[in-house]
Amino acid sequence: MTTNKNAATTTNSTWTGMVPVDDTALAVTDTGGSGVPIIYLNGQFATQGYWRRVIAELGSGWRHITYDERARGKKSGTSADYSFEAAVRDVDVVLAARGVQRAVVIGWSYGAFVGAHWASRNPDRTIGAVLVDGAQPYDWLTEAMEQRIRKQFQQFQWALRLLRPTGLTPRMNATEMAECNIELGRIARAADLGPVLDAITVPTRYVVASGSSLGSKGDEQEIIRTSLVGVTERNPNIKISAKVPSNHGAILKKDYAAVAAAVREVAALDYAGR
Repeated sequence: MTTNKNAATTTNSTWTGMVPVDDTALAVTDTGGSGVPIIYLNGQFATQGYWRRVIAELGSGWRHITYDERARGKKSGTSADYSFEAAVRDVDVVLAARGVQRAVVIGWSYGAFVGAHWASRNPDRTIGAVLVDGAQPYDWLTEAMEQRIRKQFQQFQWALRLLRPTGLTPRMNATEMAECNIELGRIARAADLGPVLDAITVPTRYVVASGSSLGSKGDEQEIIRTSLVGVTERNPNIKISAKVPSNHGAILKKDYAAVAAAVREVAALDYAGR
């Protein structure tokens, strides 16, 4: 189902440009067309290129809107504000700039948290949400973990600087990146994220990875994923679409078909309910 009744402005060709927001601008790509709009929300330090296999799997019948968050990629500008709330606000700015009233929201990792918050706050504007191995309510942030995060970013800062010109790492310093990651740990706490997920009233599907992720140890990541049992029990709008074999970092590369299937599922549910 790709018939679009959700975009106020329809373009027939791909648009690429900069969208101003606050003290910076974001690099945005909009494929245009009359298909249902999908806005893609990246991992914390990832770029819009991570979604290329999902986009190819879904095909040209959808309107794909991707962008690089503040200081990410090669073009998006730096900012004085890298907060989570800024990331949520940026979704509104990008959609408004492209004239889109309603969209499917899909986010991976950090982007899943952003997508969950946005969908929870904007039910009338959300066709459905797909949360890819993120937005799991769990109290994983401890004082020891905070120190570990700060230490890891300080250790890797030389490599991050070398990769910066390629767009593979953000134009943020080690302290800014660490604080961004630590803030996510606070947002992920069950007492904070749980009510956000409980308030979602649109079709929402998780695609869950297996194994570990960069920076995790042992079975830490799998333990965090167990929190979704309670989420799906409390909210009938939220279900797990797939548990896939790839790990957190590889899920968009190896299990893009499962991610695309979840997009089709939530869009079909919105259509059926109208």
